[in-house]
Amino acid sequence: MEICSLALQLSSQPSSSSLLLKTSTSSPTTTTRRNFLLSSQLPNPFLQILAGNHSFLHLSSSKSCSVRLSTKPISAEAWDIGRFLRTLYFFNGPPSPSKFFESLIAQLSGSSPSKPVEEMETSGFILVAGATGGVGRRVVDILRKKGLPVRALVRNEEKARKMLGPDIGLIVGDVTKASTLAPENFKGVRKVINAVSVIVGPKEGDTPERAKYSQGIKFFEPEIKGDSPKLVEFIGMQNLINAVKSGVGLRNGKLLFGFEGNSIKEIPWGALDDVVMGGVSESSFQIDMKGGETGGPTGVFKGVLSTANNGGFTSIRTRNFSVPEDLSAYDGLELRLKGDGRRYKLIVRTSTDWDTVGYTAGFDTAKGEWQSVRVPFTSLRAIFRARTVTDAPPFDPTNIVSLQLMFSKFEYDGKLNPTFVEGPFQLPLSSIRAYIKDPITPRFVHVSSAGVTRPERPGLDLSKQPPAVRLNKELDFILTFKLKGEDLIRESGIPYAIIRPCALTEEPAGADLIFDQGDNITGKVSREEIARICIAALESPYACDKTFEVKSVIPFSEPFTVDPENPPPEKDYNVYFKTLKDGITGKELLEQTPAPV
Repeated sequence: MEICSLALQLSSQPSSSSLLLKTSTSSPTTTTRRNFLLSSQLPNPFLQILAGNHSFLHLSSSKSCSVRLSTKPISAEAWDIGRFLRTLYFFNGPPSPSKFFESLIAQLSGSSPSKPVEEMETSGFILVAGATGGVGRRVVDILRKKGLPVRALVRNEEKARKMLGPDIGLIVGDVTKASTLAPENFKGVRKVINAVSVIVGPKEGDTPERAKYSQGIKFFEPEIKGDSPKLVEFIGMQNLINAVKSGVGLRNGKLLFGFEGNSIKEIPWGALDDVVMGGVSESSFQIDMKGGETGGPTGVFKGVLSTANNGGFTSIRTRNFSVPEDLSAYDGLELRLKGDGRRYKLIVRTSTDWDTVGYTAGFDTAKGEWQSVRVPFTSLRAIFRARTVTDAPPFDPTNIVSLQLMFSKFEYDGKLNPTFVEGPFQLPLSSIRAYIKDPITPRFVHVSSAGVTRPERPGLDLSKQPPAVRLNKELDFILTFKLKGEDLIRESGIPYAIIRPCALTEEPAGADLIFDQGDNITGKVSREEIARICIAALESPYACDKTFEVKSVIPFSEPFTVDPENPPPEKDYNVYFKTLKDGITGKELLEQTPAPV
C-alpha cells in the first residue's frame, strides 16, 4: 500500500496513554484506520507531550513529502517541536516512518533484572612471529601447554604444519612483504612475541639437521642466507608493527576526542535531550578556547535540566562514526573533565540503530576539580530506556559506533540519581581516550641480539668481541639493522620488552642466568630459556619498556645438561626483571653521529 499521508495524534490520561495512527492512500475512496491502545501506565520518560491537550503532526506525500505542524498548548512549559525535529535530523537524518512509529509505541514497562549483571569479557590471542625458528617453535609449544590461545605467523604453511602440528592456528604471511599482512588476519591479536630473525648459516653449508648452526656462529664462518638484514630486521619490523599496532594497543591509549598540543581530535557531538519525549530540558556542546585545565581549549557539556512535561534528562551524543572504533586492545575509556559534584552517565553504543541498547556506566565527579575518570569496559551494563537488558549481547569493543554523555534524574531500573538537581549545569570535558589498565605489561616482546650497539662503539676492541660484532659489515650490517628494528619498537608507543640473548644454544633450560643492561656481556644461553623468558615477560610489569641482555653462568667450554628424572625447578623470572632499569640500551656509549650503513 502506497502511503500518501500519516497522521499521529497522542493523548494521555492519568492511568493510560493511547496512540491513534491514521493512514490513507492516494485514492480518495480508500481509507484505512488502525487504533493502538496501550492500556498500561507508561513509565516516564515517554513521549507524553499533551498532558490533557492535543498536538497534531501531519506528514503528507504524493511523490515527495512535506511536514505540516499544528499544535496547541501542551503544558505550562511549551514543547519545542522544532528542536525535536532538528534532533532527529542531526542523528542519521530522519528515521523511516515505520521505525519511528514503532519506537514511539514501544512499551517501556519492565521489571528489574532477576539475576546479577555479569561482567563482560574480551578475548584474543598471542601471535608468535617467526614460529618455525629455534626460539619461535619453543614459544608456541610452551603457550599451548599452558592452554593459552596462540597463532603462528609463518611464511611456509606446509613446513609449519609439519613442525607445529595440525591443531595450531596459522597466519600465512611474510614480514618483508606488507601486502601479505592483511589486517583482517590480525583481528584479535592482543600480544606479540617476535622471534623473526635474518638467517645466518655456514658458508660451506650445513647438515640437514643444521648441526653447525645449532653450535652457534662461534664455530663456523657465517654468511647471510636469504633476505637481507635491512629487509628482515628493519623493514620487516615496520611491517609487523603496522599489522599488529591496532590490536595490541598503545601505552598512552588512543585519543577519541580532545586536545593535544595545538591540534584537536574532533568527533561530531549533538544534543539529545528529553525533548524527544516531550520534555523541555536543553543542552549543548561548545568549545571554550580558554577554559581548559592549563588555559587552553576544552569542550563544555552544558545546559538546563527540567522535569516539566515528565522530562528529566539532557545528553550529548556523537553521530555514528563513519568507521567503527576497534578498542579491543584497551580496558576502558578515560574522561578528563572538571567535575561539578554530580553523577553522570557514559553510554557506549555498538549498533548504528537510532533507538537501541546502550552499554552504560555511571560516574561521580568532584566539584570544582579537574580529574580523570576511568570507566572500565567490564563495568558497562546493557541499558535500554533506563532498564537493564539481561539478555543483551555482550559488549563488543571491536565495534564502537557512538558515544553519549548524560545527566539524568534516573539511574537504572527505577532508581534515582542521588545528585540530581534541576537547573543549569556545566561539565568541561577536555578529552576522551581509551586506556590500558595498570599495571601495564608488555604487549610486544622482541628477541633481538646482544652486541647490537657494539660495532660502532668508540674505543671497543673488536678482536675480543663475538663473530657477529666483528663481522657486522661482512654480514650486511646485521647488528646495525637489528638495533634500528629495536628503535622502531621503542618509538611505536606499544608497551614492549626487548630481550638480547647472547649466543643461542640447543642446551636445555635450567642454568642460572645473568641479566644485564648496557650491551656489554658475552656468553651463551639456551633457546628454551629464551622462549620461557619471552612468555614470562608478557605478564610482568617489571619487564615493560625494558631492554636487557641474557646469558647463562655456564661458560662456553662447559656443556650444560639436566637430569630428566630430576629437572631444575622453574624460575621466577620476576626476580630478574625487578633488577632492570628504564632507559638503558647501550646506545648511551655511541657517538651522536649515526653508524654508516
